Amino acid sequence: MKKNILLLFFVLIMTFVTAQNKDTKTADKLFDRYEYVKAIQEYLHLTEKGNTDVYVCKKLGDCYYNIYNTIEAEKWYARALHSKLDAETYYSYAQILKSNLKYSESNQQMKVFASMKPSDERAVAFMKNPDYLPKLIDIDKLFDIEKISINSTDKSDFGALLHGNTLYFTSSRNEKNAFYGWKNEPFLDIYQSNYNEDGSFLDPTLVSELNTKYHEGPVSISSDGNTIYFSSESFKDNLYVKDKVKKLKIGQVNLYKATHVDGKWTNVESLPFNSKEYSTSNPSLGNDGKTLYFSSNMPGSIGGIDIWKVAINTDGSYGLPENLGNKINTVGDESFPFISDDNILYFASNGLVGFGGLDIFSVDLNKNSQPLNVGKPVNSEKDDFAFSFNKEKNIGFLSSNRSGNDHIYSSSPVKTAKILTIVTNSKTKGLLTDVKVIILDEYNNVLGTKMTDASGEALCDVENNKAYKIEAYKDGFIYKTIIVDKIKKAKSTLLVNLEPIDIIIKDNEIVLNPIYFEFDKNNITREGAAELDKLVYVMQHSKNLVIAVKSHTDSRGTNKYNDNLSERRAISTVQYVISKGISSGRISGKGFGKSELKINCKECTEEEHAINRRSEFMIVKK
Repeated sequence: MKKNILLLFFVLIMTFVTAQNKDTKTADKLFDRYEYVKAIQEYLHLTEKGNTDVYVCKKLGDCYYNIYNTIEAEKWYARALHSKLDAETYYSYAQILKSNLKYSESNQQMKVFASMKPSDERAVAFMKNPDYLPKLIDIDKLFDIEKISINSTDKSDFGALLHGNTLYFTSSRNEKNAFYGWKNEPFLDIYQSNYNEDGSFLDPTLVSELNTKYHEGPVSISSDGNTIYFSSESFKDNLYVKDKVKKLKIGQVNLYKATHVDGKWTNVESLPFNSKEYSTSNPSLGNDGKTLYFSSNMPGSIGGIDIWKVAINTDGSYGLPENLGNKINTVGDESFPFISDDNILYFASNGLVGFGGLDIFSVDLNKNSQPLNVGKPVNSEKDDFAFSFNKEKNIGFLSSNRSGNDHIYSSSPVKTAKILTIVTNSKTKGLLTDVKVIILDEYNNVLGTKMTDASGEALCDVENNKAYKIEAYKDGFIYKTIIVDKIKKAKSTLLVNLEPIDIIIKDNEIVLNPIYFEFDKNNITREGAAELDKLVYVMQHSKNLVIAVKSHTDSRGTNKYNDNLSERRAISTVQYVISKGISSGRISGKGFGKSELKINCKECTEEEHAINRRSEFMIVKK
C-alpha cells in the first residue's frame, strides 16, 4: 500500500466533481476528493440498498486499500473480482492478501497480474522468484524493535529522527487542526520530544514555527543542528494546478529549508526544484551536508515515486536532481530515504520483493550493491517505512501500521557474538572432525547446525547477552550437551571433550561401567547417563538387540524396601533408554533388591555399598 499523503499530492476542493453515474454520484465525489473515510460510508450505504455491482465493490476495495484497512480491502476486492478487472487491481489485491498473511492466494493473483502485464518489472521479478518467502524469513535478525511510549492511541505518528537528545516526528494528534478527508484525521504537524538516556521520552511539543494549517513533516537536520529540511504542502506558497474537469485545486508536497537562530527555526524557504506539477518530499541530508536525498514523482521517475538526490553546493545553491536509478527504484513506489553516517541508504519500497505493503531496504552506496530487505522484525506484512538511525546513541526508529495505525518503533541493533566450539577425543586428546554441532536457544529451538572442520572447530553466530545450549554428535562417541551462560563478549571459546564408546559385548551381557545410584535414590546420575548413552548407541546400531535390565541395591534396609527401590531403579533405567528413541519392546527391567549382592560383606565400606547399587544389562536376543 502507499503512504500517498506524503508521496504524491494534496487537493483543495473548489466545487463538486461530475458524478460517474446517478447511483454513485455522492460517493464518487468524495472518492475523487480523496475523502476515503466518507466515501466508504456512501458506498456501503449503496450496498445496504442492494447495489453490490463490480464498480461499487472495487471502489470500496480501493478506499480501504488507501486507508490501510487490509481486512476490508480484501473482502471487497474479492467480490469485485467476480468480473475481469484491470491489471493494477489484481496487483493491489495480491498485496492486500500478502498483508493478510495469505501468501498462496496472493501468488495466484500475482500470476493473473503477470499474465496481463508480462513485461511489467513487478511481474518479471515475481515470475523469476515466486517462492521468495522462505529466503525472506531466513534473513538474519538485525534489530530488536519496541513501540515507543509517545505514540498517540488512535492517531498517526511516524517519521522519527533523533538529533542529539531531541526526537523529531510527524503526528496527526493535534485536535485543534482541521481534519483532512483521506483518513479523517487532523492535518499533520511536526513535533519534538526530549530523549532521555534511559530510553524514555518527555511529553512531545509542537515545533510551532514550522507548522501551518496544512501538512508538515517528516524532517532532516544537518549534523551541526543549524539547518532543517522538511516536507510541507505547496498550497502555503499558493502553488497548485486547477483540474477543470474535476474542478479541483491540486497541490503538491514540497521541500522546505529553515535555519536555527536564537532557539527558533526561521528563514523558511522553498527549494528551487519544487514544482506545482510534481511532489518532492521526505528529505534526508548526508552527514557532510553536501547531498540531499528525497522522494519524488518528478519527470524521469521510473515508477510512481522514486528516490532522488541533489548536490548542495558550497555557496548554498543546488545542482540538478539525479534519479538513483533502477537498482533502487522500481515501477512501484520507493520513498522515505535515510542516509546513514557510513553511507548506507535505508528506504521503503513496495516494488521490491518483501513481506507485504511497504518494506524497509538497505543498500551500501559505497559498494554500489543491490538493495537488501532488512528482514523481520523491522519488516512485517503491513507498511513499514521511515527508518532512521542515530549512530552516537546506537538506536534507530521506524514507522509501521502493523498495529492498525501508523506508530513509531525504536530499533536497537542486535549485538552479535560468536561461539567457537573446539571438539576433541577425551581419551586421545586429538581433534575431532565432522562432529555435528547444534546450537539451541534457552527454549530448545534449533538455531543452526555446523560441522567441525579439519581443526576440530565450528564457529556459530549468536546474539549477545543470551543463553544457549550446544550439542555435539559424532558416530562412535557419547553425545554431549553443554549449557552456555549469557554471552557477554564478541567471541567465546567452548571446549568439548567427547568420550569414545568402548564397551564389551559378551554372549549374554553388555558390559558397561557400573550404572551406580546414589544412596536411597533411583534417579539416573550424570555418570550413569553417560554409560546408558553407550547402550543406546549399541542398540541403535544393532536393530535386533533386546535387553533385560537387572537393578540391585546394597545390603542396607529391609528386603521389601530394597525390592521396591531396585524396581524403581530398573524402571528409571528402562525409561531413560526409551527416551533416547529405543522402542519399549526392546528393553525391559526388573528389580532384584539385595538378593544378588556383588560383594557380600557384613560391615561394608561405602565403596562396597556403591558397587552393590548397580544395574546389569543382559542380552535376551541378538
